[in-house]
Amino acid sequence: MNRNIRDYYEGKKILVTGSAGSIGSQIVTELSRLDPEVIRILDNNETGLFEVEQKFGSRRIRPLVGDVRDRDRLRRAVEDVDIVFHAAALKHVPLCEYNPFEAVKTNVQGTQNMIEASLDEEVEKFILISTDKAVNPVNVMGATKLLAERLTTSANLYKGDRKTVFSVVRFGNVLNSRGSILQVLREQIKNGGPVTLTDEGMTRFVMSIENAVSLVLHAAYLAEGGEVFILKMPSLRIADLMEVVVEELAPHYGYRPEEIEVQVIDKRCGEKLFEELMTPDEAAMALETDEMYIIKPGTCSDSNINYNSMTTRKLKKKDIRCILKDIGYL
Repeated sequence: MNRNIRDYYEGKKILVTGSAGSIGSQIVTELSRLDPEVIRILDNNETGLFEVEQKFGSRRIRPLVGDVRDRDRLRRAVEDVDIVFHAAALKHVPLCEYNPFEAVKTNVQGTQNMIEASLDEEVEKFILISTDKAVNPVNVMGATKLLAERLTTSANLYKGDRKTVFSVVRFGNVLNSRGSILQVLREQIKNGGPVTLTDEGMTRFVMSIENAVSLVLHAAYLAEGGEVFILKMPSLRIADLMEVVVEELAPHYGYRPEEIEVQVIDKRCGEKLFEELMTPDEAAMALETDEMYIIKPGTCSDSNINYNSMTTRKLKKKDIRCILKDIGYL
């Protein structure tokens, strides 16, 4: 990691919400290597917090049981903090469809609660973890994350003389995160199938947990206020991903690949056929670096960015296989 970034985090007091989740816990893992003064980990999952604390010991880790819906708890959690990484969210699309206002309470009201607590304490930087499902959303989860993004970037406009910088990191699909398609496929193959495919034409942008967290840490270092940071990432056909996983895992569980039936079912409630990294209006404000796109309000860009997972070049099966091996899935 860049020496400047290492120096930036050294001695910092940091709060990570949703720290018992896949992304939050990996943020804690990476931060623990950068010599911060303290990492406060906030989650409403008591067992998950306990496991994170046991992994790292108590020297730098301060576990805080709490919920982002609770304003009073957040005020105490943010006291004297330099950087907030806000990863707490309800993320499963069908569950949010059937429990819409619970998604609003956590993803929208919870984000505003974190923003207000961070403003009151004049936190140095506030980074929201978002998703490409916030772009042209068709489901509750995406809509709540879009509003969370707007709440975050708009906080820069009314903060007055307070020093807090508010920015957003927008992810694609994080491979092998908790509850992701790779974990579902493993269980289906272990049970002898069938594996379920919602649509043969479905595509997604994908990234590893490690790449996702690297983006988060770089974004906090670079943030000046109002940006949306997006990692450059490949796209793939879900059908190709599924074929690779069946070919590799079926023998591991005592089956021949051809014995695992592929069952095509309807799209899940709220599910999109493809994802987008940004809207056309955002693309007109997007700056391009070697590793990421940075949407910066007020910027005019002439970049020709292909931001649709349906029209971008897809990973071939051999490339998918290499990525799955690199992340330790195969």
